[in-house]
Amino acid sequence: MPKVTLTFDNGPTPSVTPFVLDCLARHEVKSTFFVVGTKATSKEGAPLVQRASSEGHWIGNHTFSHTTPLGELKRDAALWEFEQAELALAWLDQPRRLFRPYASAGKLGRHLLHPALIERLQAGAYWCVLWNSVPGDWRDPDGWVARALEDCQTRDWSLVVLHDQATGAMKHLDRFLTALRGQGAELTQDYPPECVPIREGKIVRPLDPYVAEAPL
Repeated sequence: MPKVTLTFDNGPTPSVTPFVLDCLARHEVKSTFFVVGTKATSKEGAPLVQRASSEGHWIGNHTFSHTTPLGELKRDAALWEFEQAELALAWLDQPRRLFRPYASAGKLGRHLLHPALIERLQAGAYWCVLWNSVPGDWRDPDGWVARALEDCQTRDWSLVVLHDQATGAMKHLDRFLTALRGQGAELTQDYPPECVPIREGKIVRPLDPYVAEAPL
Protein backbone atom coordinates (compact mmCIF):
# COMPACT_ATOMS: atom_id res chain seq x y z
CA MET A 1 0.00 0.00 0.00
CA PRO A 2 1.61 3.30 -1.05
CA LYS A 3 1.97 6.10 1.50
CA VAL A 4 1.15 9.72 0.71
CA THR A 5 2.06 12.82 2.70
CA LEU A 6 0.34 16.08 1.79
CA THR A 7 1.96 19.48 2.27
CA PHE A 8 0.69 22.94 1.39
CA ASP A 9 3.04 25.77 0.43
CA ASN A 10 2.85 29.55 0.04
CA GLY A 11 -0.13 30.31 2.28
CA PRO A 12 -2.01 31.17 4.27
CA THR A 13 -4.60 32.58 1.88
CA PRO A 14 -7.84 33.83 3.48
CA SER A 15 -9.98 32.84 0.49
CA VAL A 16 -8.53 29.31 0.25
CA THR A 17 -6.90 28.03 3.45
CA PRO A 18 -10.18 27.70 5.44
CA PHE A 19 -11.61 25.55 2.64
CA VAL A 20 -8.49 23.36 2.66
CA LEU A 21 -8.66 22.95 6.43
CA ASP A 22 -12.35 22.02 6.28
CA CYS A 23 -11.63 19.45 3.57
CA LEU A 24 -8.74 17.89 5.46
CA ALA A 25 -10.90 17.68 8.60
CA ARG A 26 -13.67 15.87 6.73
CA HIS A 27 -11.17 13.31 5.48
CA GLU A 28 -9.36 13.11 8.83
CA VAL A 29 -6.05 13.97 7.19
CA LYS A 30 -3.20 15.81 8.92
CA SER A 31 -0.68 17.70 6.81
CA THR A 32 2.02 20.36 6.99
CA PHE A 33 1.56 23.98 5.97
CA PHE A 34 4.84 25.61 4.93
CA VAL A 35 3.88 29.24 5.30
CA VAL A 36 5.35 32.47 3.96
CA GLY A 37 6.29 34.83 6.78
CA THR A 38 4.75 37.94 5.26
CA LYS A 39 1.40 36.15 4.99
CA ALA A 40 1.62 34.46 8.38
CA THR A 41 1.95 37.84 10.10
CA SER A 42 -0.89 39.56 8.26
CA LYS A 43 -4.15 40.41 10.00
CA GLU A 44 -6.02 37.81 7.96
CA GLY A 45 -3.27 35.20 7.78
CA ALA A 46 -2.18 34.86 11.40
CA PRO A 47 -5.51 33.39 12.63
CA LEU A 48 -5.38 30.80 9.83
CA VAL A 49 -1.92 29.64 10.89
CA GLN A 50 -3.19 29.40 14.46
CA ARG A 51 -6.23 27.43 13.32
CA ALA A 52 -4.15 25.00 11.28
CA SER A 53 -1.84 24.38 14.22
CA SER A 54 -4.72 23.94 16.68
CA GLU A 55 -6.27 21.34 14.37
CA GLY A 56 -3.13 19.21 14.47
CA HIS A 57 -1.37 20.28 11.30
CA TRP A 58 2.33 21.04 11.43
CA ILE A 59 3.55 24.50 10.47
CA GLY A 60 6.87 25.12 8.74
CA ASN A 61 9.03 28.07 7.72
CA HIS A 62 8.91 28.69 3.96
CA THR A 63 11.00 31.89 4.01
CA PHE A 64 9.72 35.37 4.76
CA SER A 65 9.10 36.86 1.33
CA HIS A 66 9.27 33.83 -1.02
CA THR A 67 10.90 35.84 -3.79
CA THR A 68 14.38 34.39 -4.45
CA PRO A 69 15.84 30.92 -3.75
CA LEU A 70 18.20 31.20 -0.79
CA GLY A 71 21.14 29.71 -2.69
CA GLU A 72 20.99 32.70 -5.04
CA LEU A 73 21.19 35.25 -2.24
CA LYS A 74 24.12 36.66 -0.32
CA ARG A 75 24.72 35.26 3.14
CA ASP A 76 23.03 38.01 5.14
CA ALA A 77 20.00 38.13 2.87
CA ALA A 78 19.53 34.35 3.00
CA LEU A 79 19.72 34.29 6.78
CA TRP A 80 17.37 37.27 7.01
CA GLU A 81 14.72 35.42 4.97
CA PHE A 82 14.93 32.48 7.35
CA GLU A 83 15.13 34.44 10.61
CA GLN A 84 12.28 36.82 9.80
CA ALA A 85 10.01 33.89 9.04
CA GLU A 86 11.07 32.30 12.31
CA LEU A 87 10.09 35.46 14.17
CA ALA A 88 6.70 35.31 12.47
CA LEU A 89 6.21 31.80 13.85
CA ALA A 90 7.84 32.32 17.25
CA TRP A 91 4.57 31.66 19.07
CA LEU A 92 4.34 28.10 17.72
CA ASP A 93 4.60 25.18 20.10
CA GLN A 94 5.03 21.98 18.13
CA PRO A 95 7.28 18.92 18.30
CA ARG A 96 9.29 19.63 15.15
CA ARG A 97 11.02 22.76 13.89
CA LEU A 98 10.40 22.62 10.16
CA PHE A 99 11.87 24.43 7.18
CA ARG A 100 11.24 24.09 3.47
CA PRO A 101 13.32 26.14 1.01
CA TYR A 102 11.77 28.11 -1.82
CA ALA A 103 12.58 26.31 -5.06
CA SER A 104 10.92 28.25 -7.91
CA ALA A 105 8.44 25.92 -9.67
CA GLY A 106 9.38 22.94 -7.51
CA LYS A 107 12.78 22.35 -9.06
CA LEU A 108 15.37 20.64 -6.88
CA GLY A 109 18.92 21.89 -7.23
CA ARG A 110 21.80 23.85 -5.75
CA HIS A 111 19.78 27.05 -5.78
CA LEU A 112 17.78 25.84 -2.77
CA LEU A 113 20.12 26.48 0.14
CA HIS A 114 22.91 28.83 1.16
CA PRO A 115 25.79 27.21 3.11
CA ALA A 116 25.26 29.61 6.03
CA LEU A 117 21.73 28.34 6.42
CA ILE A 118 22.94 24.77 6.89
CA GLU A 119 24.80 25.87 10.02
CA ARG A 120 21.66 27.58 11.29
CA LEU A 121 19.48 24.53 10.69
CA GLN A 122 21.98 22.34 12.50
CA ALA A 123 22.29 24.68 15.47
CA GLY A 124 18.52 24.96 15.83
CA ALA A 125 17.78 21.23 15.45
CA TYR A 126 15.59 21.83 12.40
CA TRP A 127 14.12 19.44 9.89
CA CYS A 128 14.73 20.44 6.27
CA VAL A 129 11.80 19.01 4.31
CA LEU A 130 11.98 18.63 0.53
CA TRP A 131 9.61 16.68 -1.74
CA ASN A 132 9.34 14.06 -4.47
CA SER A 133 5.99 14.90 -6.09
CA VAL A 134 5.06 18.26 -7.63
CA PRO A 135 1.85 17.88 -9.65
CA GLY A 136 1.83 21.57 -10.62
CA ASP A 137 -1.54 22.57 -9.20
CA TRP A 138 -0.66 26.28 -9.49
CA ARG A 139 -0.13 26.13 -13.25
CA ASP A 140 -2.85 23.58 -14.06
CA PRO A 141 -5.66 24.16 -11.56
CA ASP A 142 -8.02 21.65 -13.15
CA GLY A 143 -5.66 18.98 -14.48
CA TRP A 144 -3.35 18.40 -11.52
CA VAL A 145 -5.43 15.70 -9.83
CA ALA A 146 -4.98 13.03 -12.51
CA ARG A 147 -1.26 13.77 -12.66
CA ALA A 148 -0.90 13.61 -8.89
CA LEU A 149 -2.80 10.33 -8.60
CA GLU A 150 -0.68 8.73 -11.30
CA ASP A 151 2.53 10.00 -9.72
CA CYS A 152 1.60 8.67 -6.28
CA GLN A 153 1.37 5.18 -7.76
CA THR A 154 4.99 5.28 -8.97
CA ARG A 155 6.69 5.06 -5.54
CA ASP A 156 6.17 3.58 -2.11
CA TRP A 157 5.93 6.96 -0.37
CA SER A 158 5.12 10.29 -2.00
CA LEU A 159 5.53 13.71 -0.41
CA VAL A 160 3.20 15.89 -2.46
CA VAL A 161 3.53 19.66 -2.78
CA LEU A 162 0.21 21.49 -3.15
CA HIS A 163 -0.56 25.19 -2.67
CA ASP A 164 -3.32 26.83 -0.66
CA GLN A 165 -3.45 29.74 -3.06
CA ALA A 166 -6.22 31.40 -5.04
CA THR A 167 -5.77 29.53 -8.32
CA GLY A 168 -8.92 27.43 -8.11
CA ALA A 169 -6.89 24.23 -7.78
CA MET A 170 -8.03 23.41 -4.25
CA LYS A 171 -11.66 23.05 -5.30
CA HIS A 172 -10.51 19.60 -6.47
CA LEU A 173 -8.87 18.64 -3.16
CA ASP A 174 -11.86 16.64 -1.96
CA ARG A 175 -11.87 14.63 -5.19
CA PHE A 176 -8.14 14.03 -4.88
CA LEU A 177 -8.38 12.76 -1.31
CA THR A 178 -11.34 10.52 -2.15
CA ALA A 179 -9.45 9.04 -5.10
CA LEU A 180 -6.33 8.44 -3.00
CA ARG A 181 -8.38 6.46 -0.52
CA GLY A 182 -9.92 4.57 -3.42
CA GLN A 183 -6.44 3.62 -4.61
CA GLY A 184 -5.70 2.20 -1.18
CA ALA A 185 -3.18 4.87 -0.25
CA GLU A 186 -2.23 5.39 3.37
CA LEU A 187 -2.29 9.12 4.18
CA THR A 188 0.29 10.04 6.80
CA GLN A 189 1.60 13.26 8.31
CA ASP A 190 5.18 12.05 8.54
CA TYR A 191 7.80 12.43 5.80
CA PRO A 192 9.60 9.87 3.62
CA PRO A 193 13.27 9.70 4.69
CA GLU A 194 14.50 10.48 1.17
CA CYS A 195 12.89 13.94 1.43
CA VAL A 196 14.51 14.94 4.73
CA PRO A 197 18.24 15.61 4.29
CA ILE A 198 18.45 17.31 7.70
CA ARG A 199 16.59 15.76 10.62
CA GLU A 200 16.61 17.39 14.05
CA GLY A 201 19.71 19.32 13.02
CA LYS A 202 21.60 16.23 11.89
CA ILE A 203 22.63 15.84 8.25
CA VAL A 204 21.27 12.42 7.34
CA ARG A 205 21.41 12.55 3.54
CA PRO A 206 23.85 14.18 1.10
CA LEU A 207 23.33 17.93 0.84
CA ASP A 208 25.56 18.68 -2.16
CA PRO A 209 22.68 18.52 -4.64
CA TYR A 210 20.84 21.31 -2.79
CA VAL A 211 23.50 23.75 -1.55
CA ALA A 212 25.03 26.61 -3.53
CA GLU A 213 28.62 25.78 -4.47
CA ALA A 214 30.22 29.09 -3.58
CA PRO A 215 28.85 31.06 -0.63
CA LEU A 216 28.11 34.67 -1.48
